[in-house]
Order: sequence, then structure tokens, then C-alpha cells
Amino acid sequence: MATMRKYSEELRERAVRLYFESSRPIAHVARDLGIHREALRQWVRQAEADATPRAARVLPSEVQEELDRLRKENAELKRANAILKDASVYFAQELDPTRRR
Repeated sequence: MATMRKYSEELRERAVRLYFESSRPIAHVARDLGIHREALRQWVRQAEADATPRAARVLPSEVQEELDRLRKENAELKRANAILKDASVYFAQELDPTRRR
């Protein structure tokens, strides 16, 4: 079931285009079109993000370093978790009283 949208897609495209073509603030363009300024601000941000190639979206160095550190830590924890799972299966089999020897 599709959700109802307050503003049509044509109005969104027109508002974003009008903002980029004019040198006026978002609030002025939104007021002229009768839409909420925060709605237009989100549309503009989304249009800018869509227009930027993915390769050009570079994270700040400290954020990238933290991301790399967290990825390594995550991989380590996954390996440790797999080892612990295997060990628990092994010890559960050893302690099982119904197991034949």
C-alpha cells in the first residue's frame, strides 16, 4: 500500500530546480511555493547527495580511521565467537551422558 505524499513529485523537482537556479535562501523559495522550508531543505540535501558521485564522498580522516579500527575489531570478535561456538559444541558432546563411547 503506497503512502500518501503531501507534495507531488513534480512540485519537489520544481522547488529543488528553482532553488539551484536562484541565489535565494531555501526559506524564501519555500515561502514563495507554499511549502515548508524544512521539507525543501531535505529535498535539496537529497538532490545534492544524489548528484555527488559515490567515490567523491570522502569521510574525514579521523572518521575513516575509526571505521577501519571498528571493522578490524568486528572481524576479530566474529572469529572469537566462531571459536567459542565450536568449543561449546565440543564440550557439550563430551559431557553428554547419552553419548556412546
